[in-house]
Amino acid sequence: MAECDASNRFLGAAGVDVARMARLLHVSRSGYYEYRKRCGSTSLTPAAQRRADLSVKILAHHRESDGTYGAPRITADLREAGEQVSEKTVAKIMAQVGIEGISPRTFKVATTVVDPMASFPPDLVGRRFDQGRLDAVWTSDITHLTCGESDMYMCAIKDEHSKRVLGWPVADHMRNQLVTETLDMAVAARGGHGRGTVLHADRGSQYTASAIAAACHRHGLHRSMGATGICWDNAGTESLWSTFKHEHYYRHTYATKAELVAAVDKWMHWYRTRRRHSAIGVNGQ
Repeated sequence: MAECDASNRFLGAAGVDVARMARLLHVSRSGYYEYRKRCGSTSLTPAAQRRADLSVKILAHHRESDGTYGAPRITADLREAGEQVSEKTVAKIMAQVGIEGISPRTFKVATTVVDPMASFPPDLVGRRFDQGRLDAVWTSDITHLTCGESDMYMCAIKDEHSKRVLGWPVADHMRNQLVTETLDMAVAARGGHGRGTVLHADRGSQYTASAIAAACHRHGLHRSMGATGICWDNAGTESLWSTFKHEHYYRHTYATKAELVAAVDKWMHWYRTRRRHSAIGVNGQ
């Protein structure tokens, strides 16, 4: 009977139908129903009951993450909910039920268009992105996206202590306006306060433009830049792009601009409020 209860909790908590459950557990639907008939006269051992309960919860957390969480993050979720469980046990159960997380590949060096006439601010970060407090360092970059209607571009600004993305507009251009809009969004997300924060970026022409320098001056931000073509000098935002593209973007197609923008907004909300980050465990402020 306890095992029947576990099955019922699986269907309710995880929101998965019988066909999906049978596929994940590598059993036939007919075998599952036959098993349900017999469960009234069969009881599980405490260890088997514990394993069944963990399987239900692990599948629920994996599904809630859109199939992206692996054993480390699911273990953290379970422990936060009061479970005493090891990462090794979670990994073993995940292997048994046939699920796994997504491991992003190493990101590629981005091609940056540098204005040869531009002057560059110094590198105030030196790859020490998290300096132990909010709003010490923000990183920013632009990435290329596509949909059925046209090429698209997203600019983002991210707080490197909390890993929170403060602005992420998507547009069909990558003019200076895209960066200034992102900057205004980031400052607004901090209640209009940005004075003293370091804004670190690569040497792309958008970030060396006079319009960006003026916007940073207006908000009291200090500009900082790494070397040309060295992805590690802007690893914070490069890591964001890798996570977004491997956990979401590459797994979907988008017919229209509106569909792509809506998908980005939805994922960013999840990233800001729900996703666990390996460096800090949970998202910050």
